[in-house]
Amino acid sequence: MDIFLRLDMLRELLESTKEEAYKIYKGHLQILLCVMSKRDPGYKYLKWISETQVGIVTQCCLSTYANMANDQNLANLAIKINAKLGGSNVELNDPLPHFEDKGHVMFVGADVNHPGSGNTTSPSIAAVVATMNWPAVNRYAARVRPQDHRKERILSFGDMCLELVKNYARLNNVRPDKIVVFRDGVSESQFDMALNEELLDLKRAFQSVKYMPTITLIVAQKRHQTRFFPEGARDRSSLGNISPGTVVDTIVVHPFEFDFYLCSHYGSLGTSKPTHYHVLWDEHGFTSNHLQKLIYDLCFTFARCTKPVSLVPPVYYADLVAYRGRLYFEAMEGHSPAPTASSSTSSTTSSSLSTSSLDQKFNIFKLHPNLENIMYFV
Repeated sequence: MDIFLRLDMLRELLESTKEEAYKIYKGHLQILLCVMSKRDPGYKYLKWISETQVGIVTQCCLSTYANMANDQNLANLAIKINAKLGGSNVELNDPLPHFEDKGHVMFVGADVNHPGSGNTTSPSIAAVVATMNWPAVNRYAARVRPQDHRKERILSFGDMCLELVKNYARLNNVRPDKIVVFRDGVSESQFDMALNEELLDLKRAFQSVKYMPTITLIVAQKRHQTRFFPEGARDRSSLGNISPGTVVDTIVVHPFEFDFYLCSHYGSLGTSKPTHYHVLWDEHGFTSNHLQKLIYDLCFTFARCTKPVSLVPPVYYADLVAYRGRLYFEAMEGHSPAPTASSSTSSTTSSSLSTSSLDQKFNIFKLHPNLENIMYFV
């Protein structure tokens, strides 16, 4: 059966399910639970159609685990459903350090998903997420856009952030006074790009509407080979790794720049890999202790886990959203992964055409209005 015919059938099925739910229960369909017999390529088609065209939140699970009725599996499923429906799974007891005073704060995460190494035509997918509540900072909205093949710089960074700020203002009747940006996937050689291109683009977008919040830009790196080991039994966890909350900010860090390593998670398997944080721009006057405590506290607010995670949640969510955008593209293509271009194909021309034509003709990355303000991606 032709792939486009099957997509039309899926779209009609979701639309009819949405209409029947409204007739029977006199309300909008909140979530559609899809029990699958196995991991199936249809997953990406379901997500693409439901999230960009129909406007239904979906939750998939495997029948094997559903039939087992294991408490842990059901609990993991429940916290994802609760987060997708707008619920709060975790909230900090104490206020975040350094921001105890009045004024709203927004945390932003940004990442770019690139196609596989053999792919020379598919666009890269840029994703930006931002908190939509203060001081709980546990609800996020996301925006995703395609861009030229293997371009690490987020070309529409300022516009995407401005859109999220406007969304924050609609929900809270006030714009955030302070913004903390966490950027993922940037190496040391690209710090200048993040600082002098993306940050300036962000400031220009804000200035165009006469909005001038204070901004801090932090890069989070996981692609490194640095590991830390406890000196003795007193310093290690029950599994032999360094304890969660361990910070290293001397000797092995840069001699005069503002960077540090933070191991924020429980290492249950293998050797824990800390995250390396670099502060490229700071208008909030963070001290080392305040920023380290702030990031560690944020690691407890990840919606899909009841323990602290290894990466600050805004970056974690941005990675999930960028991957979801990749699924949208693969669904539109009708196969995964995208084909490798022949030697006679111009990769530059192909990538540019892919980005512009897909964004304009198919509009495949535009979320349905029902999902623009919720955490559909967790």
